[in-house]
Amino acid sequence: MSIPFLKGHGTENDFVIVPDPDNALDLTPTAVTALCDRRSGIGADGVLHVVRSAAHPEAKGMAADAEWFMDYRNGDGSIAEMCGNGVRVFARYLQHAGHVTEGDLTVATRGGVKTVHIAKDGDVTVGMGSARLPEGDVTVSVGDRTWPARNVNMGNPHAVAFVEDLADAGDLYTPPPFSPPSAYPEGVNVEFVADRGPRHVAMRVHERGSGETRSCGTGACAVAVAAARRDGADPSVTGTPATYTVDVPGGRLVITERPDGEIEMTGPAVIVATGEIDTEWLENAVR
Repeated sequence: MSIPFLKGHGTENDFVIVPDPDNALDLTPTAVTALCDRRSGIGADGVLHVVRSAAHPEAKGMAADAEWFMDYRNGDGSIAEMCGNGVRVFARYLQHAGHVTEGDLTVATRGGVKTVHIAKDGDVTVGMGSARLPEGDVTVSVGDRTWPARNVNMGNPHAVAFVEDLADAGDLYTPPPFSPPSAYPEGVNVEFVADRGPRHVAMRVHERGSGETRSCGTGACAVAVAAARRDGADPSVTGTPATYTVDVPGGRLVITERPDGEIEMTGPAVIVATGEIDTEWLENAVR
Protein backbone atom coordinates (compact mmCIF):
# COMPACT_ATOMS: atom_id res chain seq x y z
CA MET A 1 0.00 0.00 0.00
CA SER A 2 1.06 3.59 -0.54
CA ILE A 3 -0.03 7.15 0.14
CA PRO A 4 0.04 9.69 -2.73
CA PHE A 5 2.07 12.85 -2.16
CA LEU A 6 3.39 15.84 -4.09
CA LYS A 7 6.38 18.09 -3.52
CA GLY A 8 6.12 21.84 -4.03
CA HIS A 9 7.73 25.11 -3.04
CA GLY A 10 7.09 28.84 -2.82
CA THR A 11 10.32 30.85 -3.17
CA GLU A 12 12.08 27.63 -2.09
CA ASN A 13 10.09 27.26 1.11
CA ASP A 14 9.32 23.60 0.36
CA PHE A 15 6.53 21.28 1.39
CA VAL A 16 5.37 17.69 1.22
CA ILE A 17 1.74 17.86 0.08
CA VAL A 18 -0.50 15.03 1.32
CA PRO A 19 -3.99 14.99 -0.25
CA ASP A 20 -6.48 13.53 2.23
CA PRO A 21 -9.93 14.97 1.43
CA ASP A 22 -11.78 12.86 4.03
CA ASN A 23 -9.20 13.36 6.81
CA ALA A 24 -8.60 9.61 6.93
CA LEU A 25 -4.86 9.72 7.65
CA ASP A 26 -3.38 9.98 11.12
CA LEU A 27 -0.44 12.29 10.49
CA THR A 28 1.28 12.13 13.86
CA PRO A 29 4.12 14.51 14.74
CA THR A 30 6.56 11.62 14.35
CA ALA A 31 5.22 10.84 10.88
CA VAL A 32 5.52 14.48 9.82
CA THR A 33 9.08 14.66 11.13
CA ALA A 34 9.97 11.49 9.21
CA LEU A 35 8.50 12.83 5.97
CA CYS A 36 10.33 16.15 6.32
CA ASP A 37 13.74 14.62 7.10
CA ARG A 38 16.04 15.60 4.24
CA ARG A 39 18.21 12.50 4.52
CA SER A 40 15.94 9.63 5.48
CA GLY A 41 12.61 11.03 4.26
CA ILE A 42 11.25 13.10 1.39
CA GLY A 43 12.60 16.35 2.81
CA ALA A 44 10.72 19.60 3.38
CA ASP A 45 10.20 22.57 5.69
CA GLY A 46 6.71 21.32 6.47
CA VAL A 47 3.70 19.26 5.44
CA LEU A 48 0.56 20.57 3.72
CA HIS A 49 -2.21 18.17 4.73
CA VAL A 50 -5.05 18.81 2.24
CA VAL A 51 -8.45 18.17 3.83
CA ARG A 52 -11.98 19.24 3.05
CA SER A 53 -13.00 21.72 5.73
CA ALA A 54 -16.18 19.81 6.52
CA ALA A 55 -14.12 16.70 7.35
CA HIS A 56 -11.77 18.33 9.87
CA PRO A 57 -12.91 19.19 13.41
CA GLU A 58 -10.82 22.38 13.48
CA ALA A 59 -12.24 23.62 10.17
CA LYS A 60 -15.90 22.62 10.19
CA GLY A 61 -16.88 26.12 11.25
CA MET A 62 -15.21 27.54 8.13
CA ALA A 63 -16.69 25.02 5.67
CA ALA A 64 -19.37 27.43 4.46
CA ASP A 65 -16.69 29.93 3.44
CA ALA A 66 -13.88 27.63 2.25
CA GLU A 67 -14.16 24.10 0.88
CA TRP A 68 -10.53 23.20 1.61
CA PHE A 69 -8.55 23.33 4.86
CA MET A 70 -4.76 23.68 4.99
CA ASP A 71 -3.80 21.52 7.98
CA TYR A 72 -0.21 22.79 8.15
CA ARG A 73 2.56 21.11 10.15
CA ASN A 74 6.09 22.38 10.76
CA GLY A 75 9.07 20.19 9.94
CA ASP A 76 9.40 19.15 13.60
CA GLY A 77 5.81 17.86 13.61
CA SER A 78 4.33 20.79 15.51
CA ILE A 79 1.14 22.49 14.35
CA ALA A 80 1.32 26.04 12.98
CA GLU A 81 -1.43 28.64 12.72
CA MET A 82 -0.50 29.83 9.24
CA CYS A 83 2.11 29.64 6.50
CA GLY A 84 1.97 32.25 3.75
CA ASN A 85 4.14 30.39 1.26
CA GLY A 86 2.24 27.24 2.17
CA VAL A 87 -1.10 28.82 1.22
CA ARG A 88 0.24 29.72 -2.23
CA VAL A 89 1.54 26.18 -2.78
CA PHE A 90 -1.70 24.77 -1.37
CA ALA A 91 -3.65 26.80 -3.93
CA ARG A 92 -1.33 25.67 -6.71
CA TYR A 93 -1.98 22.05 -5.68
CA LEU A 94 -5.75 22.60 -5.82
CA GLN A 95 -5.30 23.97 -9.35
CA HIS A 96 -2.97 21.10 -10.29
CA ALA A 97 -5.54 18.56 -9.06
CA GLY A 98 -8.39 20.22 -10.96
CA HIS A 99 -10.28 21.35 -7.86
CA VAL A 100 -10.00 25.03 -8.84
CA THR A 101 -9.01 27.11 -11.87
CA GLU A 102 -7.34 30.47 -12.38
CA GLY A 103 -9.01 33.28 -10.49
CA ASP A 104 -10.25 33.66 -6.93
CA LEU A 105 -10.71 31.05 -4.22
CA THR A 106 -10.70 30.74 -0.44
CA VAL A 107 -8.60 28.49 1.82
CA ALA A 108 -9.35 27.70 5.46
CA THR A 109 -6.39 27.83 7.86
CA ARG A 110 -5.93 27.90 11.61
CA GLY A 111 -5.33 31.61 11.11
CA GLY A 112 -8.76 32.03 9.52
CA VAL A 113 -10.10 31.95 5.96
CA LYS A 114 -7.64 33.36 3.41
CA THR A 115 -8.56 34.77 0.00
CA VAL A 116 -6.34 33.68 -2.88
CA HIS A 117 -5.98 34.75 -6.50
CA ILE A 118 -4.23 32.54 -9.05
CA ALA A 119 -3.02 34.75 -11.90
CA LYS A 120 -2.53 33.72 -15.52
CA ASP A 121 1.18 34.53 -15.27
CA GLY A 122 1.58 31.87 -12.59
CA ASP A 123 1.97 34.09 -9.54
CA VAL A 124 -0.37 33.57 -6.60
CA THR A 125 -1.64 36.40 -4.39
CA VAL A 126 -2.85 35.68 -0.88
CA GLY A 127 -4.89 38.00 1.30
CA MET A 128 -3.03 37.57 4.56
CA GLY A 129 -5.38 39.55 6.77
CA SER A 130 -4.13 42.38 8.94
CA ALA A 131 -1.17 42.58 11.28
CA ARG A 132 -1.38 43.07 15.02
CA LEU A 133 1.39 45.03 16.70
CA PRO A 134 1.50 44.02 20.36
CA GLU A 135 2.88 46.69 22.64
CA GLY A 136 6.07 46.31 24.66
CA ASP A 137 9.79 46.33 23.89
CA VAL A 138 11.31 43.15 22.46
CA THR A 139 14.93 42.26 21.73
CA VAL A 140 16.58 39.38 19.88
CA SER A 141 20.18 38.24 20.22
CA VAL A 142 22.88 36.40 18.29
CA GLY A 143 25.99 35.64 20.29
CA ASP A 144 27.03 38.77 22.17
CA ARG A 145 24.94 41.12 20.00
CA THR A 146 21.39 42.27 20.72
CA TRP A 147 18.95 44.25 18.57
CA PRO A 148 15.56 45.82 19.25
CA ALA A 149 12.81 43.99 17.38
CA ARG A 150 9.30 44.88 16.25
CA ASN A 151 6.66 42.50 17.58
CA VAL A 152 4.31 41.69 14.68
CA ASN A 153 1.59 39.05 14.71
CA MET A 154 0.34 37.72 11.37
CA GLY A 155 -1.78 34.98 12.90
CA ASN A 156 1.56 33.64 14.09
CA PRO A 157 4.21 35.55 16.06
CA HIS A 158 7.21 37.38 14.57
CA ALA A 159 10.11 39.41 15.90
CA VAL A 160 11.60 41.66 13.19
CA ALA A 161 15.11 43.05 13.73
CA PHE A 162 16.83 45.48 11.35
CA VAL A 163 20.56 44.81 10.92
CA GLU A 164 23.42 46.22 8.85
CA ASP A 165 24.34 42.87 7.29
CA LEU A 166 22.30 39.67 7.00
CA ALA A 167 25.39 37.75 8.12
CA ASP A 168 24.77 39.31 11.55
CA ALA A 169 22.03 36.69 11.98
CA GLY A 170 24.60 33.91 12.36
CA ASP A 171 23.80 30.37 11.29
CA LEU A 172 20.15 30.41 12.51
CA TYR A 173 20.33 26.67 13.23
CA THR A 174 18.91 27.28 16.68
CA PRO A 175 16.24 29.79 17.78
CA PRO A 176 17.76 33.23 18.46
CA PRO A 177 17.20 34.16 22.11
CA PHE A 178 14.59 36.84 22.73
CA SER A 179 13.51 38.97 25.64
CA PRO A 180 11.26 39.20 27.54
CA PRO A 181 10.20 35.53 27.55
CA SER A 182 6.60 36.59 28.18
CA ALA A 183 6.44 38.23 24.72
CA TYR A 184 6.36 34.85 22.97
CA PRO A 185 5.29 32.10 25.35
CA GLU A 186 5.05 29.56 22.51
CA GLY A 187 8.18 30.64 20.63
CA VAL A 188 8.58 33.02 17.71
CA ASN A 189 9.66 33.36 14.09
CA VAL A 190 12.65 35.74 13.98
CA GLU A 191 13.41 37.86 10.90
CA PHE A 192 16.70 39.71 10.36
CA VAL A 193 16.31 42.49 7.79
CA ALA A 194 18.74 44.63 5.77
CA ASP A 195 17.86 47.51 3.45
CA ARG A 196 18.44 47.15 -0.30
CA GLY A 197 16.82 50.36 -1.58
CA PRO A 198 13.65 52.46 -1.30
CA ARG A 199 10.90 50.13 -0.08
CA HIS A 200 13.16 47.18 -0.89
CA VAL A 201 14.58 44.94 1.84
CA ALA A 202 16.19 41.52 2.18
CA MET A 203 15.64 39.09 5.03
CA ARG A 204 16.72 35.85 6.63
CA VAL A 205 14.46 33.98 8.99
CA HIS A 206 14.48 31.37 11.70
CA GLU A 207 11.06 29.73 11.51
CA ARG A 208 9.74 28.35 14.75
CA GLY A 209 9.79 24.56 14.48
CA SER A 210 11.74 24.47 11.19
CA GLY A 211 15.02 26.38 11.66
CA GLU A 212 16.31 28.68 8.92
CA THR A 213 14.17 28.40 5.79
CA ARG A 214 14.65 29.77 2.30
CA SER A 215 11.52 31.87 2.63
CA CYS A 216 8.67 32.69 5.02
CA GLY A 217 5.50 34.30 3.71
CA THR A 218 4.06 35.52 6.99
CA GLY A 219 7.58 36.65 7.88
CA ALA A 220 7.85 38.72 4.70
CA CYS A 221 4.51 40.36 5.57
CA ALA A 222 5.71 41.08 9.11
CA VAL A 223 8.92 42.56 7.69
CA ALA A 224 7.00 44.83 5.30
CA VAL A 225 4.75 46.06 8.13
CA ALA A 226 7.73 46.71 10.40
CA ALA A 227 9.59 48.53 7.61
CA ALA A 228 6.57 50.69 6.80
CA ARG A 229 6.22 51.74 10.45
CA ARG A 230 9.94 52.50 10.63
CA ASP A 231 9.76 54.52 7.41
CA GLY A 232 6.67 56.51 8.40
CA ALA A 233 4.63 54.82 5.68
CA ASP A 234 1.80 53.42 7.81
CA PRO A 235 -1.11 53.15 5.33
CA SER A 236 -3.69 53.71 8.06
CA VAL A 237 -2.09 57.12 8.64
CA THR A 238 -1.10 58.12 5.09
CA GLY A 239 -4.26 56.76 3.45
CA THR A 240 -2.26 55.17 0.62
CA PRO A 241 -1.11 51.56 0.18
CA ALA A 242 2.49 50.70 1.05
CA THR A 243 4.23 48.16 -1.18
CA TYR A 244 7.57 46.59 -0.29
CA THR A 245 9.72 44.20 -2.26
CA VAL A 246 11.13 41.57 0.08
CA ASP A 247 14.05 39.45 -1.08
CA VAL A 248 14.38 36.07 0.61
CA PRO A 249 17.13 33.50 0.02
CA GLY A 250 14.76 31.56 -2.24
CA GLY A 251 13.47 34.42 -4.38
CA ARG A 252 11.33 37.53 -4.14
CA LEU A 253 7.94 38.42 -2.68
CA VAL A 254 5.90 41.59 -3.11
CA ILE A 255 3.91 42.71 -0.08
CA THR A 256 1.23 45.42 -0.12
CA GLU A 257 -0.48 46.76 2.99
CA ARG A 258 -3.69 48.70 2.34
CA PRO A 259 -5.19 51.55 4.38
CA ASP A 260 -7.84 49.20 5.79
CA GLY A 261 -5.06 46.98 7.16
CA GLU A 262 -5.41 44.13 4.65
CA ILE A 263 -2.06 42.71 3.54
CA GLU A 264 -1.55 41.01 0.19
CA MET A 265 1.42 38.81 -0.65
CA THR A 266 2.32 37.92 -4.24
CA GLY A 267 4.86 35.37 -5.37
CA PRO A 268 5.45 32.11 -7.24
CA ALA A 269 4.22 28.64 -6.29
CA VAL A 270 5.49 25.50 -7.99
CA ILE A 271 4.63 21.79 -7.98
CA VAL A 272 7.87 19.93 -8.71
CA ALA A 273 7.05 16.24 -8.28
CA THR A 274 4.41 13.62 -7.52
CA GLY A 275 4.95 10.23 -5.95
CA GLU A 276 3.85 7.67 -3.39
CA ILE A 277 4.83 7.22 0.23
CA ASP A 278 5.56 3.58 1.08
CA THR A 279 3.33 2.82 4.06
CA GLU A 280 5.67 0.12 5.37
CA TRP A 281 8.51 2.67 5.46
CA LEU A 282 6.28 5.20 7.20
CA GLU A 283 5.10 2.68 9.80
CA ASN A 284 8.72 1.72 10.56
CA ALA A 285 9.75 5.37 10.70
CA VAL A 286 7.21 6.23 13.38
CA ARG A 287 7.97 3.30 15.69
